[in-house]
Order: sequence, then C-alpha cells, then structure tokens
Amino acid sequence: MTQVNLRELVLSMLLSVTQKEAYSHMVLKEVLDNYQYLSKQERSFLTRVFQGTLEHMIWIDFVINRFSKVRTEKMKPVIRTILRFSVYELKFMDAIPPRATCSEAVKLAQKKGFGNLRGFVNGVLRSISREMEHISLPKREAGEAEYLSLRYSMPVWIVSEWLKHYPTGQVEEILASFLEEAPTSIRVNTARISREDLRKRFAEEGIDAKPHQELPDGLFISGYDYLEALKSFQEGLFYVQDISSMRAAHSCQVHPGDYVLDVCAAPGGKSIHLAELLSGAGRVEARDLTPYKVGIIQENIDRSRLKNIRAVQKDARVFYPEDEKSADVVLADLPCSGLGVIGKKPDIKYHMTQEKIERLVSLQREILHTVWQYVKPGKTFVYSTCTISRQENEENVSWFLKEHPDSRLLQQQQYLPLQGEQDGFFLAKLIKENYE
Repeated sequence: MTQVNLRELVLSMLLSVTQKEAYSHMVLKEVLDNYQYLSKQERSFLTRVFQGTLEHMIWIDFVINRFSKVRTEKMKPVIRTILRFSVYELKFMDAIPPRATCSEAVKLAQKKGFGNLRGFVNGVLRSISREMEHISLPKREAGEAEYLSLRYSMPVWIVSEWLKHYPTGQVEEILASFLEEAPTSIRVNTARISREDLRKRFAEEGIDAKPHQELPDGLFISGYDYLEALKSFQEGLFYVQDISSMRAAHSCQVHPGDYVLDVCAAPGGKSIHLAELLSGAGRVEARDLTPYKVGIIQENIDRSRLKNIRAVQKDARVFYPEDEKSADVVLADLPCSGLGVIGKKPDIKYHMTQEKIERLVSLQREILHTVWQYVKPGKTFVYSTCTISRQENEENVSWFLKEHPDSRLLQQQQYLPLQGEQDGFFLAKLIKENYE
C-alpha cells in the first residue's frame, strides 16, 4: 500500500484550480506524472473525484447550502473543498460507504488545522448522507436557465447565452454531453503506421480501439492504464486529439509542395497532422508565442519523427514583412473561451466571463487581420476555435468579411459537443481572391 493520502491530494488539486485558477487538465497531468507508482485503482479514484467534483460543483454547492448554516462562499477554502469532494463521493461513488466518506473528511479537516470544525464537517455530511435520496432541484417552471444551471452545473450566464441561439432541447443535450464519460480520441500517425496496424498493436496491449466512421485517421480507445507508458505512444504512432480538432487539418486540403503556416500551434497536434497529410512533400511552420509553448510543439514533433515541420517562436499579433503572401495555407486556431471543451476541462466554466470573451474577440480580430496578410492570392485561410460562442465564431467571420473585401467564405461550420464523439468546435474556411 502507498503512503499517499489520496483525498489530501485531491484537496490540493482542487484548491489549485478553484483558488489559483490553475488549468484542471494540467493539474491532473502533473499529479499523475509525479505519482506514476500509484495503482490503476488509485489513479482512477484520484481522477474521478477530482474531475467529478469540478464537473458537478454548482449542484454540490446547492446541496451543501441546503444543510449548512454557513454558505459555501463564506467557508474557509479548505473546509469548503473537503465538503465538496465528499458530497461528490456520497452521491456518485456507491462503492465507498458513507460513514467512510464522513470519517475521512473529518480526519482531513483536523490534519489541515481545522480540528475545531470537525463537528461542523461531520454534521453537514451526515445530514446530506441521510437525505441524499430526497434532495430535489427547484421546479423547472420557475426558470429554465436556473434549472439547467443547477441540473448540469453550468453557470447561469452561459446557459442563458446558449438558450438565445439554440432550442432548449439542444442546449440540454450539450450540457448533458459535458457530464458523460467518453473514450479517448486519437489520430493515427499515418506517416508511420496504418490505422488497422495500430489497432492490432492496441489489441496486443489489451486496449479496445474503434475507428471513427468518417475520418480515416481517427480512433477511439479505452481500457488503457497510463497512456504515456504505452510503447505505441512513445514511438509517436498516434497523437491524442479530439475528432473536431482533426477536421481543421482535413479542411485545409493541403497539396504536395504546399507551404503551410500554423500561427497559434501549441501543442502542435494540427500542425503535425498537416505535415502528415503533406506526405513529406511540402513543409509546415508551427508558431507560438513563448519558448515554453514552442518547446511543447518541438517535443511532439520529435515524437512524431516527421521531417517536414519545424517549430518557431513568433508573435501572431506582429506582422513580419518577410512572410507577406508566402503561405499556400494559413491555419489560425486562435486562443478562445474554450466553451466547447468543458467536458475535458471543467475549470473553464468557472473561470470564463463575458468580459474575458470580449477581450478574446479583440485579440482574435487583431491576429486575424495580421495573419491574413501571409496568405498568397488565390490560396486558403482557415480560422478555428474550440468554443460555441457566437461572438468568437460567426460574428468574427462576419466582421472579417466586411473588413477584408478580398476574402471569400467557402465553408463555415459550428460543431456542437457530442459526448463519445467530439468537442464543440468552430471552423471557417476562406480563400483570398486573386486580384493581381
């Protein structure tokens, strides 16, 4: 048995996300990397309680506030967090006896210096445990957005915005998809191995792999323990990437000999995909802002073993005269609110605000205006985001077409989240009219 207190680790992870606004996927990856010696069962517990608490946190706070005289926003962060993940255990983890959940929560509160609150923690959790089956949401008729917010733990402002643009049933499908488990989607490195041969490799490693019906290089895998420990991963035979994201490279429709510029490329999945699609005849330049991000791209390039791609540090907001009209394809997958990937990164729904979206729209327009100048006349420009925000997607495209009369829209698609298949993703493909 390991000496690691898993609940204490969960507490630390959740505090990093809720108090320091750390990215949940990076917090989880760092912990799993640092504690590789944990058993599969322990890693599963850690992942499930951490992610599940974040996914259901609005509902959890609603429950806690029903049984606590002190509201969650007034509690000490440590106590609030212990209560949150303990309520998640009580509701969603039937294999753990409620008395064990309550007991471990009290012990952890005492260990963290809150022995004077042992009775409070114990009383709240035991009351919730006794009444869990009788806890109901407010009536839907009292307010659609408020009901959906509590039911699916999504901030009211996001739900209200989506209800303006989509039917209620479709919004509910989106919200439900974020809370469902899904297999991992990967893209086969077809420059190194065929999809069927990789499936055979996975079968030998005890991993289930199902092909995507539309994309020839897409697979869904499940049943693995620690992904980065797989030899096929280490050999660069596949890349973890969402199905929606794979569509971006396919939409570019690159041809042998093309020069392709990806201006906000980290971690490099789309750039590497484009390099694969060029089949060695052509080149890709993958750019990003910081040495750290460029380093991540380079690590993935090295693992892929592709030679027709390089990582470069450049600011997408800055115009570089030497790049003017140089690229056959420019891909601008820009920084965005990320509202389409909440299923994988639940912290986004708590950290994003309307004000942040407005700042992102300004940044996106600045970059779009700059990098449009790198497209050769008659050639292709692809703008994409991983969000379902109209301001960042359709409204940005409308603005761009007005600002750039030499642009023509060929394709525009908002992909909505489908759990088990794809994230929310937006894609617009334009061509620069040849006026020369």
